[in-house]
Formats: sequence, structure tokens, C-alpha cells
Amino acid sequence: MHGAPDADDQEGTVVEIATTPPADRRFAVSLFSRLRTAKGQANPFPIYAELRSRGGVVAAPWGGHLVTGFDLCDQVLRGREWLEPDTRWREQQGDGTRWTAPSSREMSRTLPALNPPDHTWVRRSAGMFDRSSLEELRGTVEQITGGLLDALAERLRDGEADFNALVSEELPVATIGHWLGLPAADFPRLRDLTHDQVFTQELLPSASQLALSDAATAELRAYFTELVRDRRAHPGDDPVSRWIAVWDTMESDRDKADEAVYYLALFVLLAALETTSTLLSTTALLLLEHPRQWDRLAVSPDLVPAAVEESLRYDPPTHVISRVASRDCVLGGTEVRADDMVHLMVGAANRDPARHPDPELFNLHRKPGHLSFSGGIHYCLGAPLARLEAQTLLHQLVRRFPHLTLVRRPSWAPRVAFRRLLNLDVALS
Repeated sequence: MHGAPDADDQEGTVVEIATTPPADRRFAVSLFSRLRTAKGQANPFPIYAELRSRGGVVAAPWGGHLVTGFDLCDQVLRGREWLEPDTRWREQQGDGTRWTAPSSREMSRTLPALNPPDHTWVRRSAGMFDRSSLEELRGTVEQITGGLLDALAERLRDGEADFNALVSEELPVATIGHWLGLPAADFPRLRDLTHDQVFTQELLPSASQLALSDAATAELRAYFTELVRDRRAHPGDDPVSRWIAVWDTMESDRDKADEAVYYLALFVLLAALETTSTLLSTTALLLLEHPRQWDRLAVSPDLVPAAVEESLRYDPPTHVISRVASRDCVLGGTEVRADDMVHLMVGAANRDPARHPDPELFNLHRKPGHLSFSGGIHYCLGAPLARLEAQTLLHQLVRRFPHLTLVRRPSWAPRVAFRRLLNLDVALS
């Protein structure tokens, strides 16, 4: 992607913290200014390479550290001494910061922002996407995918079509909406709210972006609170009803139990939509930009899982994952103080040449290995479903549209952490 070649052609110790050299801080400021431009959004990887050349750990412009080395990022994701920026941490940042915005406070109570022991029992209560539940969903995903590709085929008869709008944006919300038992009429609004809500999880949200996120979060709270209330009154064979039953055995206070179920439902929607849509579009884009790999996939569909994994490595939906140090320590030779934040630049780490030879090659035969679904106790619960959707789509896509081509380069949303294509215009050659 982005002009890349084709494969065919320490244990922590208590330390004193040194002041960050001004030159390092200026470098990081310049780097993020470039990342936030349209050019940087379209192709951040040369900038990541510059960042990586400064070492595995570099000072962030706003404080804390940027981590680019694969092994260092993996170490943090798996290490119990590294924590999520939870409610306690966010409140310590003080009023008026992005961490105390209403949307940020709300996210701090969802599963991805919890630390043990809260994280342990909330994750157990979720109980989703094991092998049997995935098999139950497989037929639904195949049916939804087939219908969306029918609509794509109809549009392609008239010329070009936006694959992102017709397919990538629709498959995740239809899948998770079906699983949760939500009305199809609600899907477009839930999808739009998710796009706005994710700004509070961005690396450097602006005030206007935070305002959008706050409003979207409030509307999502009202929606899912009402959903939980309805499922309690009229339980059925659906995940929300099952979560209510589970939490009633864990929490004697019914209001607190319903609140916990609301946070689970909110988390599932947010986790299932934005990043999966990006994965679907990015995978299609990468293959269309590498026609030899596309042709190979068409004749060797057994390579579909490898294509999805290589897409996840090459340009993951999430480029930044943040953690907080639980104590003073040393990371990659850099001193980190307790409660300092480290930003794991997984988009850069996935292309670390120390981990992957020729990392700029998009290569379906590469040995798997990426950090795109996080790691450790916070490994993405929805990863199996995202893989199922991506693999199902790719299998049907290369079979039905072997001559699909890219019409023009897509545009990208103004994001750093959460990638999002705004369009993916295709045609039949």
C-alpha cells in the first residue's frame, strides 16, 4: 500500500527521571504535525520509519513516550506492570483535560479501560465469540456478505462503486446488530454515532472532536440503557438477555447490574464497527494495489487467511495503543516514571525490520506476527469475529469479482490512532 513494492516483484527498577532533551521534543512535535496532514494520513509509514530511527522509545510532544520497536511494544502489552488509563488515572489528570471529558469518563468504565481485578470478572461475564458462537454466526455473515456483494454488483453495472460505503461500512453493523438483536432501521444511526464517538479514543482529539464524541456517547448511552431496560422486561435468546442473567448472579443491586450490561453492550458495538470496517476496506485496497497478489488469491483461495493477517500487519485499523506505567521502570533503556503514559505505535512496530525482514513488502507468504489486536489480558475479544468477517468477504469477493480494479486513491479521515478510509472507489476491468 502507499507505493510499497509487491512481494512478487528489564525488569523495572526505581530510577531518577531525566529531563527530555529539547531537540527530541521538537522532533516529535514536527513528526506529529506531519502525521496530521492529508499526506501523513494517506501514508504515515515513512514518518514512522523516521521515528523508529531515533530508537525504540522516543519522547512524546505532550509528555510520556512513543514506543516503536516490536519487541518493546509486545513486552508492554503482555506485562502486568503496564496498566490501562482507567478511571482513577484519568481523574488524576485534572479537570479540563481530554481525559475528563464526558465521553472519556464513559469509556473508562468499559471493558478495554479496566484493570484487574475488575477487568477479570467483566471479561468473564462477556462470554462471547468462542468457537461455537462463531459457527452460529458464520451462516449469518455469509448471507449478509452475499447480499452486500449483490448490491455492489448492481452498482458496478453502471460503472464505478464505492466499496467502502456499500460493503465495508455495512457488514460489521449488520453482523453485530443481528447478533445483539437490534432493529435494522437503527443501523445507520448507530454507525454514524460510532464514527463520532471514537474521537475520544484518538491520540490528540481537538475540542470540536471531543464535543462530537461527547454528544454521540450521550446518545449511545440513552439507546443502550433503553435496550437493557427492554430486555430485562422481555428477555429472549440474545446476548443482552444472557448478560442480564449473568450479572444478576454477580450483583445484588439491579441498577448496578443493568449498568454493567449497558457498558458491555456499548463496548461490543464500538469494538465491532469502526476497526472492522477499516480492516475490510484496507484489505481490499492492499490487494487491489498489488494485482499479482490479488490474482494469486483468486486461484488460491486457501491464502485468504494469510491475506487478512498480512493486511493487519501492513496497515492495521488501530495504529496506537496506550498504556500507563504502574511503577518507575526502565523501558528500552529509557526511564519511565509511575503513571507516565506510553503510546505503543503498533503501526510502526508491525514494520519493525528487526521482526520482519523486508517489512515494506506486502507478502502473503510472510510468517505471521503482528500486534494489531493488542496482546496480553487485553487481547481483542472481537478478533475472531473480525477475522470471520474479513475472510468471508475476501472469499466471496475474489470469486465473484476477479477483475475488480481500483479507480482512484482513497481519502482518509483526520486520524492518527484509528485509521478510517472515507471512500474506496472500484470498477470492473
